[in-house]
Amino acid sequence: MTETTSSERDRRRARLRSVPGCLAVLLAVALLGGALYFGVATGARFISERLWSATEDYPGPGTGKVMVEVKEGDSAAAIGRALKSKGVVASVQAFIDAAKADGRSRGIQVGYYNLRSQMRAADALEILVDPDNLLLDRVTIREGLRVSEIVDVLAKETDFNRAQYRKALGNPRALGLPKFANGNPEGYLFPSTYDIGPDDTPRSILRTMVDRWRVSAERHELIKRANKLDKTPGELMIIASLVQAEGRGEDMAKISRVIFNRLDGPGDRGGTNGLLQIDAANAYGIGKSGTTALTEEELARDTPYNTRKHPGLPPTPINSPGDDAIAAAANPSKGDWYYYVTVDLDTGETVFTETYDEFLVYQEQYKQWCADNADRC
Repeated sequence: MTETTSSERDRRRARLRSVPGCLAVLLAVALLGGALYFGVATGARFISERLWSATEDYPGPGTGKVMVEVKEGDSAAAIGRALKSKGVVASVQAFIDAAKADGRSRGIQVGYYNLRSQMRAADALEILVDPDNLLLDRVTIREGLRVSEIVDVLAKETDFNRAQYRKALGNPRALGLPKFANGNPEGYLFPSTYDIGPDDTPRSILRTMVDRWRVSAERHELIKRANKLDKTPGELMIIASLVQAEGRGEDMAKISRVIFNRLDGPGDRGGTNGLLQIDAANAYGIGKSGTTALTEEELARDTPYNTRKHPGLPPTPINSPGDDAIAAAANPSKGDWYYYVTVDLDTGETVFTETYDEFLVYQEQYKQWCADNADRC
């Protein structure tokens, strides 16, 4: 038997000690591999699920009724988020994809829409791109209406009654009226067509009308022109309302000049004595329509609006003038006219004169027209 040396015994013990160590390493590698596989597999499932969730779309057609608002400046993503938050679409991305595929999506209008819960994104988009689906009451206020008449129209065309509108009118500061209106909304509820949404209130509706008046006032430089014409902005609005009641088209600027001439010209020119003699103002003062012919008794009734008795302007506008009337008040034509008379109510032909005698001649022409058209006068 060969004697084992000390160095050989050491090497044998080292080999014996290394076997468990190798097994441990192999085991560790195996465990790490398994964990890695599990992690990759789990991560892959997670990513897959998230990707599916991000682009998920309902099959539709959906149920119930859900009101959604599209706001000014909303992108497709913003609209998609609004739809998803209300449960209309399954994912924002599904709506974005539908919008990208349909060029009409760039024309979605601001407002409220009725949709359904759990709709296909493309079906939701189909509703939004059609302006007919906007939840709006469209109300037209024509030129020349008084506040009382405007309230009647609004009460008829919206879900609010006269009392609610009158209450809102009782808070002029909340309506944004200019200081020179002195708290009176007459003349400042601008005539136009308005879209009224579900969130609107009598106050917001009336304020929108005042805001629209302000746009017109700025467009026609009301304050600047008033200073140049030696009038206040409030006086120009009164003149605009008189022009609105009396004229149309190109005649408006001429009527405006007649009013300025009577206000600022020689007091005895043509026998006017500074009197405007505009019967529409008289009618306003006694609560009658400006298109109604007044009797001599009615014309004699003394109110602050009787322009046959009191020189100068009436105390307030007598109606809501539109763009053309405001422009005419701010930019009267050049001329020396002190009188005008409409000689044909069908065509609106109006004659302007400098003297009272000329006026009387054309007044007879008007009377003859009325005799020939008794049902129109």
